[in-house]
Amino acid sequence: MKTINDRTIWWNYSVNCIEMIDQTILPLKLDTIKCLTVDSLINAIKSLSIRGAPALGAAGGYGMALSAFRHKGTDIEELRNTLISDSLTIKSSRPTAINLSWGVDRVLNKILDKEAIDEIRRDALNEAEKIAEEDIAINKMIGKNGAALLEDGDTILTHCNAGRLACVGWGTALGVVRSAVEMGKDIKVIACETRPLNQGGRLTTWELMKDGIDVRLITDSTAGMVMRKNMVDKVIVGADRITVDGVFNKIGTYTHAVLAKENNIPFYVAAPLSTFDKNKREEDVTIEERDADELRMINEGYIAPKDVKVFNPAFDFTPIRYIKAIITERGVFNTCKRCI
Repeated sequence: MKTINDRTIWWNYSVNCIEMIDQTILPLKLDTIKCLTVDSLINAIKSLSIRGAPALGAAGGYGMALSAFRHKGTDIEELRNTLISDSLTIKSSRPTAINLSWGVDRVLNKILDKEAIDEIRRDALNEAEKIAEEDIAINKMIGKNGAALLEDGDTILTHCNAGRLACVGWGTALGVVRSAVEMGKDIKVIACETRPLNQGGRLTTWELMKDGIDVRLITDSTAGMVMRKNMVDKVIVGADRITVDGVFNKIGTYTHAVLAKENNIPFYVAAPLSTFDKNKREEDVTIEERDADELRMINEGYIAPKDVKVFNPAFDFTPIRYIKAIITERGVFNTCKRCI
C-alpha cells in the first residue's frame, strides 16, 4: 500500500478512492485528504491541494478510475456517458496544464470500448497506476539527463515548485537537483517565494530541507539582483505546457527567463514529453485566472483594499528564444523543434 512517504498522490485500495498530500497546509502540517467523489477531486485540484503538471496527470487518470468506481448503475452505456461527462469536468478544472487532460484522456481511451462495468473499473485503475508508476521512472530519467548539465558547486535558481510535490515522486526541476546530489555533486538552490501562493517558499524549501539540500529563500523581486551579482549559475524550472513556440509555467517564469538571458545565465526547463502540446501555439492556450483574494488577502486578513481591481493569472508564457534547452526523459534538447 502506498503511503504519504512514497508518493504525492495514490489510490487508497481500502476504500477505493484517491488519497493525496494536502499541499495547502504545508509546511505547517503534513497530512492527506481522501477524494471519495469526482466533485471532491475537482475541489482538490482547484484549491491546489494537488498541483504540478505531472501530479495533475496522475490525478486525471485516477479521476477516471474514481468515476468508474463511484457509478452506481448497472447500465454500461450510462456508465460511458458518466465517464465522458466527468472527463470534461475534470479537464476544465485547470485549463492551462496539459497533463491533466492527457491523464484523463489516456485512461478514458483505454476503457470506453469495454463491455463490462467490472472490466472498466479494473482497466481504468490499472492504467491510472501505470501513469503514476511511469511518472516516477520518467522523472528519474529527467533527473539523470539534467544532472549532467550541473557542475560541482553550482547554485541553481528555481521558481514555484517542480519537485516531488508537483509530481507523483522525485520531481522534474528539483529532480535534476536531487539526481546531481545523488551523484555526489555539491549543489545549492535559491528558491523564489512564488507569490501569491508561495509554492516556492512553502513547498520547494520544505522538500529540499527534508532532503538535506542547501536552499535559500528569496522574494521573487530579488531574482534579478542575485543573478547580476553572480550568485546563480543556472536557472531550472518546470512546465505546465510546452507549445511549439514556448513554455507555459507559473507566473513569474518569463521574468526570470528574461533576467537570466540579460545576465548570460543558462535557463533550462525540465519536463516530461507528456507536457508537450505540438499542435498549439501561445495564442491557442487559455491562461487560468485565479481568485482576486489570493492577492488581496493572507489567511483571513486583507493586505490590500478589499475592492481593489486585481489581475491574477496563474501562468505566463516564455518564448523559446529565452530557453537554452529542455530537459526530458529522452534527452536534453536545445530547441523546441527538436523536442517535438
